[in-house]
Amino acid sequence: MQCLKGKFEFWKCRLKTRRSLSFVFGYSLVLSTTLFSCQTPPNTTQQHGVLPKNTVLQVVRIVRSKQLTALAVLEKQGTLEKRLAPLGFNVQWPEFLAGPQQLEAINVGGLDIASTAESPPVFAQAAGVPLVYLITTQLSGKAVSLIVPTNSPTKSVADLKGKKVAFQKASIGHYLLVKAVESVGLKLSDVQSVFLTPPDANAAFSQGKVDGWFIWEPFVTKAERKKIGRVLVTGEKLKDSGSFYSTSRKFYQAHPDVIKIFLEELQKAEIWSKDHPQEMAQLLAPVTQLDVPVLEKMHEKYDYGLRPITKEIINKQQQVADLWYSLKLIPKKVNVRDGFLTPEQYAEITPKDVLAKK
Repeated sequence: MQCLKGKFEFWKCRLKTRRSLSFVFGYSLVLSTTLFSCQTPPNTTQQHGVLPKNTVLQVVRIVRSKQLTALAVLEKQGTLEKRLAPLGFNVQWPEFLAGPQQLEAINVGGLDIASTAESPPVFAQAAGVPLVYLITTQLSGKAVSLIVPTNSPTKSVADLKGKKVAFQKASIGHYLLVKAVESVGLKLSDVQSVFLTPPDANAAFSQGKVDGWFIWEPFVTKAERKKIGRVLVTGEKLKDSGSFYSTSRKFYQAHPDVIKIFLEELQKAEIWSKDHPQEMAQLLAPVTQLDVPVLEKMHEKYDYGLRPITKEIINKQQQVADLWYSLKLIPKKVNVRDGFLTPEQYAEITPKDVLAKK
């Protein structure tokens, strides 16, 4: 199935027979800017290595990060392309608004590797998406914050009772808002939840249409620099689970070698990012649209390095799923283990230095 090139909504590529997942993602299942066709376009990435003539390159589509992340570094450095070219793979980096949209794309074959927080996979599993959790990350709770207007009288989370708080549904902002209100003896129903994608929430917050916004970097820093927002609370003491890289069951079964190489190069980028804050800031300044000194300071909010999937990680993810079910925000109880591999399978794809952290 060939799709038109250029900017368009991803849904023109979706299978007509696919069951709707609207109860999970709502109207926000619109891709931000992507940018790709269903077949391999020419000159998508620089090719390395020698391939036989008339070789038809396969495509691996990895979500683009526009944050101060090792994933963004990996794209900019180009090392993954060099590793995968001899295997006949080309790399595309499509953009998405947030985690829920990535996993919708995973479900319909428009993305191969996603990077999300803990909650989007749970919502996706509840909707029947056959995803596979590949690896997890450090917590980096400081990189997510609940912000309020600079001149807001709000002094604590408790002051938001009855007020409008924006966030992407099924995102880390959604999860941390639950944690934040619970920490002051409130319930999620005590605030007015406003489900908005990051760009829409940014506009609503800037125009004073909402009283708070739970969002990640670099949105937080940009709001502070524009003097339209200030941090009420960060996720430092609230975030109790790392983020996940995930794929579809189909892609994992077909290309475990590609996944293995991706995780190896990603871990190298994680280590480099941790040890080179200035160089990382210089590399990603155009990506984040922030100045190098600002990014160097922002670097302190992140903890770099991958973590292996363990029994404890799986149990924690089950707690996340049970929380969403208890709040009646997913329609059925989810067994997250359906999305995890066996220890032996993880040993085959996980970088050795990451496995040593067990």
